[in-house]
Amino acid sequence: MNSNFMLKVEDAKLPDIQKALQQAGIKVRSIIEIFKEEIKKEDPR
Repeated sequence: MNSNFMLKVEDAKLPDIQKALQQAGIKVRSIIEIFKEEIKKEDPR
């Protein structure tokens, strides 16, 4: 069975995600980056 998932991550790069999934025994057919946003750090005042 083929499944499609959308995944949101922080501080991870595409190869890291693929490696983690493969180490968990999940066969990865493709990974596509759809959207990238910068996370603004809050002002510590």
